Amino acid sequence: MSNATADLEAPNAPRGELVGEPLSLTIRRVALPAVVANLLMTAFHNVDTFWIGRTLGADALAAVTGAVFWVWLVISIGEMVSIGLDAIVARRHGERRPADAARSATDGVLLAIALGAAIALLAPFVLDTMFRLEETSDAVRAVGKQYLGTYLLGMPLVFGFFAVDATFRGKGDTRTPLVILAVTTVLGLVLDPLLIRGIGPFPELGVRGAALATLVPRGLACVVGVVLLRKAQMLAWAWPRLSVMATIARIGAPAAATGVAFSAIYVFLTRITTQFGTPALAALGLGFRIESVVYVASVGMGAATAAIVGQSLGAGDVARAARAGWISMGVVSALGAVMAALSFVFAESFAGIFSSDPAVIAEAARYLRIAAFSQLFLGAEVVLESAMGGAGWTFVPMLLSTGITALRLPIGAWAAQQWGTTGLWWTIALTAAARGVVMAALWGWGRWRGVRV
Repeated sequence: MSNATADLEAPNAPRGELVGEPLSLTIRRVALPAVVANLLMTAFHNVDTFWIGRTLGADALAAVTGAVFWVWLVISIGEMVSIGLDAIVARRHGERRPADAARSATDGVLLAIALGAAIALLAPFVLDTMFRLEETSDAVRAVGKQYLGTYLLGMPLVFGFFAVDATFRGKGDTRTPLVILAVTTVLGLVLDPLLIRGIGPFPELGVRGAALATLVPRGLACVVGVVLLRKAQMLAWAWPRLSVMATIARIGAPAAATGVAFSAIYVFLTRITTQFGTPALAALGLGFRIESVVYVASVGMGAATAAIVGQSLGAGDVARAARAGWISMGVVSALGAVMAALSFVFAESFAGIFSSDPAVIAEAARYLRIAAFSQLFLGAEVVLESAMGGAGWTFVPMLLSTGITALRLPIGAWAAQQWGTTGLWWTIALTAAARGVVMAALWGWGRWRGVRV
């Protein structure tokens, strides 16, 4: 759309939905559905871990843990589109340019599907290398390849749903994605034991079934989301604009690079962990599953905050954008404090939900008690980095976040030699806390305020 067309569109277009009401009401209205949606996905993944750990044993649990770090890396590539598209769509709505927002959404959906298809095509050729880098045992590697190979085939629709979700969120609608996720997550919860264990007419697929129970609902969510966006005139099919796709990538790439680097670093941390045996690797995966409650709540709050920041900046209300970041950070930090206390007190009980192996439970409990410290800072890291992404300022946060995470390799290797897994777990906790402090400092610095999108 030309600037002249945009100027003609703006006077009669509705004001951005996230800038026309009290900020506290906006945060509750937009963030709560986003947080609930993410918690639903966490509930599904925790149930998935339960069935894998209880049905297939410690080797399968360790295999999926090793695969999950590669899943994170791939998902980070998809989030490049989500973050960039969210910032652009929110800014266009804040500027009262809904038609251009719809065109941009189409560009984002097409870019997401193309990236997902490229990964699905490449996956079969790199699976063996991916697990050899982690130096897992032959048994763990074989199971992990089954899980990851199945999972990566569904990336076009998984990435497509990321773009769908970002389009709704940029408009200020987080309830529709919540409904879609709620229905499809229930489907996944039903499919999980059926496909893993082979109940009734369903074949016994083991970890492949666990991967399919994730992919089928996500694919359905993508298709339904596209249909609803079209009905709401929030997608406008047209020839893709390479310039807009490039802008989406430019904004989202630094934040995606943070996730890619984070995942790659964890691949090498897995090599450090495996020297302490399968129970340590399984415990690392269980610890992530349990502390993910705070993480995914923060991701949901951060995604909503990014949309609020984008629309507020589009409407010229910089002070509202700044307050949104601080308020959202405070909310998730309070949740982090509650979960830190629960994880410290009930560590063995939480670990025992997912595994009956005494060695895994003991190691996971040690991880959870140490990681409780970092949960106090996790909300600040995730929410404020997302908020800066909503402003379109992603490069500096990426550099600092990635640099701190990279320190886990040399420090973690040294600490593991000195104090075993305890030293490794403390390295993870302290660097996570440092990222939270740095993101709060960057938000207070305010360089994000003047970015043009």
